[in-house]
Amino acid sequence: MQTIQAVITGAIQGLSEFLPISSSAHIVFSHEICGLISGAPVSQDVNQEEIFFDILVHLATLFAVIIYFFNDLKNIFSDFFKSIKEKDYKSENVKLVGYIALSVIITGVIGLLLKDKVELLTTKPQIVCFLLMGTGFILLFSEKMYKGNKNLSLKTAILISIAQGLAVFPGFSRSGLTISTALIKGMKRVDAARFSFLMSIPVIFLASLVYPLLELDFEEIMTFNLKALLLGFLTAFIVGYLCIKYFMKLLGKLSLRIFGYYCLLMSVVMFFVFQFFYHQ
Repeated sequence: MQTIQAVITGAIQGLSEFLPISSSAHIVFSHEICGLISGAPVSQDVNQEEIFFDILVHLATLFAVIIYFFNDLKNIFSDFFKSIKEKDYKSENVKLVGYIALSVIITGVIGLLLKDKVELLTTKPQIVCFLLMGTGFILLFSEKMYKGNKNLSLKTAILISIAQGLAVFPGFSRSGLTISTALIKGMKRVDAARFSFLMSIPVIFLASLVYPLLELDFEEIMTFNLKALLLGFLTAFIVGYLCIKYFMKLLGKLSLRIFGYYCLLMSVVMFFVFQFFYHQ
């Protein structure tokens, strides 16, 4: 992997992981475009270095969300253990930790059931375009249904967790589907985004940890362009952190419609790009 490709992909991951525009779709698109430029489309040759790099940039954005919400996480777990000790199981943070734990289970089960289908789709960018289009329509629908007058409940947490599980498909935005589901169920935008980001922490961690332990050849990793991978990692971390910071600040005033329209436009443009080049 070349350094410029790693930096661009890292920036795309950092920007699109937390904005509701599907980081997986954008990574598929960036790999495909780099492949088309070099004359070897990724859909025909996915290598281990690119898979390992995808894991690295996801870990980078994981560190970004942990650092941004560090004080939040410290207070949540401090209150959680205090409430457990006092047997106050109705504490809001006890419920929140329980909802996040439940989301891990639901997402994990859905992810395992869909694993083979998801891996196949990473080599079919045209289908990813249609899934990204679906994300756009869901975002627009959630804004139409938005009320912003309810708090997080068990039923809503389950529905959001199912949405996160379905977002394993490249093109379905994890943040887009989870935040949209929360908005449809009546949550405020900032509260919906906060829960979406917090519930992403264990899921990204487990997905990034389990895969390399089971699938990757660590001797082969030493043959990769480690300098390029490190620069891509740092880029994803910095861009991801700044993205969370400003997205959370603007979300109280910002409609998700702009992201919905972006997903629709990007999906159409990329579909015709891939159709044109693959038929040459």
